[in-house]
Amino acid sequence: MKTVGIVLINFNSWEETKECLESLSHVVSDTAEVKIVLVDNASKESIKYQVSSIKKKHKITVSLIENTENLGFAGGNNTGIRELLKEQVDYIMLLNNDTLVDKNFMDPLIELFETEPNAGISSPKIYFAPGYEFHKDRYKESEKGNVIWYAGGSIDWDNVYASHRGVDEVDIGRYNSAREVIEKIGVLDGRYFMYLEDVDFCMRAKQAGFGLWYVPQSYIWHKNAQSSGKSGSDIHVYYQTRNRLLFGFRYASLRTKLALVRDSLRIVSKGGIRKKAVFDYYLGRLGKNINLSLRGA
Repeated sequence: MKTVGIVLINFNSWEETKECLESLSHVVSDTAEVKIVLVDNASKESIKYQVSSIKKKHKITVSLIENTENLGFAGGNNTGIRELLKEQVDYIMLLNNDTLVDKNFMDPLIELFETEPNAGISSPKIYFAPGYEFHKDRYKESEKGNVIWYAGGSIDWDNVYASHRGVDEVDIGRYNSAREVIEKIGVLDGRYFMYLEDVDFCMRAKQAGFGLWYVPQSYIWHKNAQSSGKSGSDIHVYYQTRNRLLFGFRYASLRTKLALVRDSLRIVSKGGIRKKAVFDYYLGRLGKNINLSLRGA
């Protein structure tokens, strides 16, 4: 029996976290024992009582860590990862708190690691949670819950954009990592704070020789940016713009890096929140931007 440690991040979003934990309590696995580390990123109100209550009600193993400041998705997950590395876990899963899991989602992910020697990271198929689709009016009621959010990913190196395959097709934080990967390449890069830290982690794993796998037999549902503002919000635009530069200048070709410089000048000429993001990157202002407020911060 393998042991899977799951890291969840909560930040002023207990209702989403509660629903995620409830879905995890129904997981059925023939191959894995699950341990959950819930990291609270300095929410306004303590969730100790709520966590204790849900542990008793659903008989699940949850350890709560309360950070004294908001460390973002990268830093919060790193807190949980380091805690799990102290224990004898075989795999570590990073799971967004605004997701709901299928009760049978675990075993296909574990089976991959047991059958593919070079597998380092695996990810399930991810659907939009019903009612959270980008284009809600496009679908019949019977189709909701089967609209793809993530079915594998790719990077457009000419423009330094990571994209999901299958978005909006009816039928993608959210990945599982072998402990060996983290021990070899380290934890998430906290300079990102949020957005693209997972892509950076996967790039480092790939460079270290580990395989990245998409496992469609495993699936979950995602409510899409519930903790960090909607797509297009200032928070979303700022971190995506700044972190695109951080990622691109780290991994892209020289030609693409020159294109990023030209693109930076174009962005600056237009002003706005993206201009600030570009300035902050070139001035080395990485990590958390204290002048931007996440939900309830």
